[in-house]
Amino acid sequence: MSYKTQALFRDDAYLRTADATIVAINERGGIILDRTIFYATSGGQPGDTGALERADGSVIAIAATITGETKDEIIHVPAPDQPAPAVGERVKLAIDWRRRHLLMRMHAACHLLTVVCPFPITGAAVSEDDSRVDFDIPDAGFTKEDVTAKVMELVRADHPIFVRLISDEELAANPGLVKSKNVRPPVGTGQIRLVCIGDNASIDSQPCGGTHVKSTGEVGEIHIGKIEKKGRENRRFRIRFGPMPAA
Repeated sequence: MSYKTQALFRDDAYLRTADATIVAINERGGIILDRTIFYATSGGQPGDTGALERADGSVIAIAATITGETKDEIIHVPAPDQPAPAVGERVKLAIDWRRRHLLMRMHAACHLLTVVCPFPITGAAVSEDDSRVDFDIPDAGFTKEDVTAKVMELVRADHPIFVRLISDEELAANPGLVKSKNVRPPVGTGQIRLVCIGDNASIDSQPCGGTHVKSTGEVGEIHIGKIEKKGRENRRFRIRFGPMPAA
């Protein structure tokens, strides 16, 4: 049996705490709640860590968050040797906000990179300090200095970042919205979540289920640390926080 968890982070990525009820505990001890602010690993973005506080004040440390039988079932994986809760308990959720905010900034930075490098995406991974986006580019023709400068132009312009929903039919009529070469967004629910950048999505618009900051300015200073050749037509761009190191 699979459960459907209300994903509060989809409507508000800035929620740091919330209350929820435990609806199930799986055979591995994974905790399933009726609703959550914990993002589950998906689309290259790692799941949240944090804690669940019980009514008696004891705390269950959450080491990872993953999806279950479906994308709508979100499983909170306790760290080793945590107290075992019971189904029906009310708990208070708290994510590791510092880590989440870094991931939100990085994920938004990855979107900006896809604007500067408008090529099919072959892979991506978001982390707190070193993320990557892989592009299908036969001959890169890019330097990390030039790409950094163009991405930082978008950051400094402080464009709004927001979410809007479209139908499966609208996506089918606009296939260019999908930047990934091999992965298609899930359809069948009647709604596709787009992450948009710029007034009226003037900078970018693409399907994404991750968490992002509210404006490009919140990304902060970033740079391309390395451009790597990963096959005949694949280039990996590594994004890091902070200014580009002096040569």
